Order: sequence, then C-alpha cells, then structure tokens
Amino acid sequence: MNVNRRNLISLAAGLGASFVTLGITSASAASASIEVTRSPSCGCCSAWVAHLRQAGFSVEEKLVDDLAPLKARLGVPNDLQSCHTAMVGGYVIEGHVPAQEILRVLAERPTATGLAVAGMPVGSPGMEMAGPSERYDVVLFGANARQVFARY
Repeated sequence: MNVNRRNLISLAAGLGASFVTLGITSASAASASIEVTRSPSCGCCSAWVAHLRQAGFSVEEKLVDDLAPLKARLGVPNDLQSCHTAMVGGYVIEGHVPAQEILRVLAERPTATGLAVAGMPVGSPGMEMAGPSERYDVVLFGANARQVFARY
C-alpha cells in the first residue's frame, strides 16, 4: 500500500470512528443491567425506573422499607441522599440521575463511588411535573471528594 497523506488521513479518521464506536458500545454493554433498591410505595421511583428502561437499561428492582442501611454501607453522604439507590458497573447511583449521565460515567470510568442527585428536584427524571423545573446538579462523589459532573 502506498502511504501518502490522503491514505494516512483516511486511516486515522477510520480508526478514530472505530474507537468512538467501541466506547459507545462498551458503555452501553456495561450499563445493560442496573439494580435499583427503592421503597415499594414510591411513585417517583417507579417513574425513574421507567426512564431507565426507556433509555435501554435492564432494571432489576428490589423493594425495601428502609434504605438507610444500604446507603450507609455504600457510602452515600447524608446530604446527597434521595429516595432510591442503584448499582451499575461498580458505581452507586443515588436519586434521580439522568440515564445519559449514568452512561457517561460508565464510558469515562472516573475513580469515584458514584453519582447523586440530592433530594427530589422537580424536572429531574421521574420528577416531571407541570410548571418550571428546578436547577440541579449531578454530583460525582467519593469517600473524600466530590465534584459537579453535570448541571441541569
């Protein structure tokens, strides 16, 4: 094969597209199954589960009355807690985290415990209501640090 500038650029573009495709595929495959622990009486939790399923996740639900011991065991800080807790790909997902941010964390694989949306902000997945949405942060958290991962 004659290696000239045009062939080299085509090869590089093809490899780049392959790596992007592989990244998306591996993120989707890694996120195929998510385990959600929630209260049996929580309607917004059911709506968040529906959001995950619509995004392509396979969801296994565990219904429990008291999530506090699970949140403590998984290291979810008190100020980041919400109404449900999930596990996917080795990450804790706390609260109404958008599916696209879960896929992003699975693709990027940062060193962290997980992602959280504190409380139950109106307009977050599962908390859609008439009227204006609240601003909220998706927080990447670990044992000793946290940072805003996305802002809505």
